Amino acid sequence: MTTHRLGPSAETTRDVFSRDHPPVLTVDPGAAVTVRSLDARGFLAPQLTFPGPERPTLIAGGRGHCLTGPIEVRGAEPGDMLALQLCSLRPDSWGWTAAGGRDTPVERRLGVDGSQPAWLAWELDPDAGVGRAGAANAFTRTLRPFLGVMGVAPAEPGEHSTIPPRAGSGGNIDCRELVAGTTLFLPVAVPGALLYLGDGHAAQGDGEVGGTAIECGMTTEAVIGLVPGRPVGTIHAEAPAGRITFGFGADLNVAMGDALDAMVSWMQALFGLGRAAALALASTCVDLRITQVVNQTWGVHAVLPKQL
Repeated sequence: MTTHRLGPSAETTRDVFSRDHPPVLTVDPGAAVTVRSLDARGFLAPQLTFPGPERPTLIAGGRGHCLTGPIEVRGAEPGDMLALQLCSLRPDSWGWTAAGGRDTPVERRLGVDGSQPAWLAWELDPDAGVGRAGAANAFTRTLRPFLGVMGVAPAEPGEHSTIPPRAGSGGNIDCRELVAGTTLFLPVAVPGALLYLGDGHAAQGDGEVGGTAIECGMTTEAVIGLVPGRPVGTIHAEAPAGRITFGFGADLNVAMGDALDAMVSWMQALFGLGRAAALALASTCVDLRITQVVNQTWGVHAVLPKQL
């Protein structure tokens, strides 16, 4: 199988989604790709301190995440479902985490006023699977890499921010369960799908509570396919942790309801159950988790463990 390779450059990166972006790579369904992406800010060198002299970025004055793409999939049409099979995710050798620099509901609730932002510079060892930061490398974190942003172009014309995730096209999902071994399913909204990848996270907790994970560049090996007959019409995943559905909304109650609605529908299809019976079974085994609370549109994911 031929592997297509795509790296970050001024010609191959975007900081918004748009159906009008010309593809930077075109592949057939079932193609293998190796995609390199910079960190969310697009730093061209390690940013070790903040505040302080800021390192140059690939996209000056970026409006959103620095993403590699879009990738066109031949024959993909609205109504199809894109299957992104994540085979390998390898972080770069450095990363960063910041908090306290934005006016968000979470930071206001915690009394973090933005006057003294914090910045952790991480040394990453992807072979050992360990990251270290702080004075004398006092903080040690086991790495569990994934991409924060995996999405296709929305159907609506114009440019769309990369910050809020969307149930119909994905994007800034920030789900820590979407590690290597995952297949993420994304509804196709425009001809060719136009897939964007980036926002590498070497590690993150559920919620991404400070606004950033261990942000890093990432090399992703994946297979891009098209699949018919999926039981869920919005974005969903089959991951090492189990089957996962998502909900997004300005209200976490709405996000929770959407994630659970999709999961119950999936369980009906899996087990041949009525809706009430599927909900009863879900109550014994499905975990509801806060995906992230920092991206304007908050997220919840429902996990059906593989054991079932």
